[in-house]
Amino acid sequence: MSKKPSVEAGLDSRRRQLLKLAGATAAVGGLGLKVGLASAGEDSGQASDVIDVAIIGGGLAGLTAARDLQLAGNQSFVVLEARDRVGGRTLNYEVGDGNVSEVGGQWIGPGQTAVEDLARQLEVGTFPQFHEGRTVILGGDGRLEIDLEGTFGTDMNVANKLSEMSRDVPSGAPWRSAKAVEWDKLSVGDWLATQNIKPEDRSGWDAALTLTGGASPAKMGLLHYLSMINSASCDYEKLDSIKDSAQGTRFVGGSQILSTKMAEQLADKVRLQCPVRKISGWDGEVVTLHTDQGLVRARKVIVAIHPALCNQVQFEPALPAARAALQRAWPAHSPARKIAMVYRRPFWREKGLNGHIFQSNGPIIWAWDNSPPTGEIGIINAFISNANLPSDHATAKRTLAELFARAWGDEALEPVAFHDHDWRYDPWSITCVSAIPPGFWTTHGEALHPPCGSLFWSGTETADIWAGYMDGAVRSGHKSALQVLNALRQE
Repeated sequence: MSKKPSVEAGLDSRRRQLLKLAGATAAVGGLGLKVGLASAGEDSGQASDVIDVAIIGGGLAGLTAARDLQLAGNQSFVVLEARDRVGGRTLNYEVGDGNVSEVGGQWIGPGQTAVEDLARQLEVGTFPQFHEGRTVILGGDGRLEIDLEGTFGTDMNVANKLSEMSRDVPSGAPWRSAKAVEWDKLSVGDWLATQNIKPEDRSGWDAALTLTGGASPAKMGLLHYLSMINSASCDYEKLDSIKDSAQGTRFVGGSQILSTKMAEQLADKVRLQCPVRKISGWDGEVVTLHTDQGLVRARKVIVAIHPALCNQVQFEPALPAARAALQRAWPAHSPARKIAMVYRRPFWREKGLNGHIFQSNGPIIWAWDNSPPTGEIGIINAFISNANLPSDHATAKRTLAELFARAWGDEALEPVAFHDHDWRYDPWSITCVSAIPPGFWTTHGEALHPPCGSLFWSGTETADIWAGYMDGAVRSGHKSALQVLNALRQE
């Protein structure tokens, strides 16, 4: 609570900046310029075909940027989304009777004030992630019940060391740390191997790193992981835990509701099923975007998609070598598989269990109670290891129901619905979180933020804090909107 005055002051300052820039952009945005969609072979070059801003990507970053432009008085923009929906890596699964279960990003936590403020403006409520009761740990044929008190059960002595080290790694630019060269040579696994981790704690670290970073400790760069902890006020427990952490709070109506509400406000400014295949003239005054629905011409372009996804776009002329190298090297193979098993009620709560499961060497990385706020139905979500669970829907459902029955009893064998979402098969997401390996930031970091001509890079991976999270996406959208408004004002 003590942070709210400074947060509100920062928000007021941002709004004043937007309003100040609005006067400069209104002269351009108020001319009633048409959105520059021409047929694929047409190239009229008419001034009336040119808009102020084209935004690539209809996730949280792109829609936030578009909303900020609109609030600033600029109506000369368009959002181009490749999918047939908005929301990017957030996605709701409708389970019936108005209830949903998220199969993409879903949580916010302390310090994530940008997305919290957005939800408040959109009148989207929040509620705490359920964690009260005992967690079940499955290993081989064994079963253990333990109250982890809202944590993932990792060794706090080691966690405190990571928290202290993170103070030396700026979250938005880890490559500028005084210890960048030393720490970027190591994986988190290399470092953990020197910490005398107890055998019973190793599975907790493996699960935490896989969930947060999308990779095992052996493949996650230490420098990158420390930058993530830095985002969480240099407090490991605020990053990799449940209670009062980045996994602590959910949205009423599911996380995708933020994007759908913004898209409703933006109306026909959002164009679905409109992937951008080529961007030409980005080094000139007018950029041409070649889409499946024709050409779009804009003075400025916000690229609010994953850096690796940029490799599917042809740039003419070629991007600067450093930026192109960053995009080629960015990890693009860390998809997630997330399931939702629906029951008539959250029966596990009646047994003093919280619905959470950790499993060693099995399909379940982590399962948790994802029921709606009032608990009128029971929903279990879980992150799944593809190597340990067949893709066949019926087999996956049966296997998981049997594992849940081991954890909570035979009632788990009778789900009323099952949903299995494997992000490997989404061509416009290709990866969920960025499993940044050792050596990446000291090699490519400097190319992450600087614009290239009229191209401005956005998306959660570019955020100064909470990169990779929904909050980071919202922050990057605010930043890119201010950048293009300022660029237009200067012109």
